[in-house]
Amino acid sequence: MKILNKILEKVLINIIKIYCFFSPFFYRGVCRFNPTCTDYTIQSILKYGPIIGIYKSAIRLSKCHPFGNHGFDPLSQKEKK
Repeated sequence: MKILNKILEKVLINIIKIYCFFSPFFYRGVCRFNPTCTDYTIQSILKYGPIIGIYKSAIRLSKCHPFGNHGFDPLSQKEKK
C-alpha cells in the first residue's frame, strides 16, 4: 500500500507541475493566497498522502472566490502524518 501511495503522490505532483508550467499562459497574477494553491497542494500531498492531501487542497480551493479569504494561509504545522 505504501508503494501505491508513493506512486500516486508522484503522479499527482507531476500533474500539478505540468499545470504550473502551462498556467501562466492562461492565468496571470490571480492567486489570492500565500503559499499558492499549487504549492499548498504539493505540501499537503507530501505531508498527508494523496487522499487527505487532495481533500485538504479541495478545502483550500473552495475558499478561492471573490468573497473568500486571502493572504497568508499555510499548511497546519500541528497535525502530523
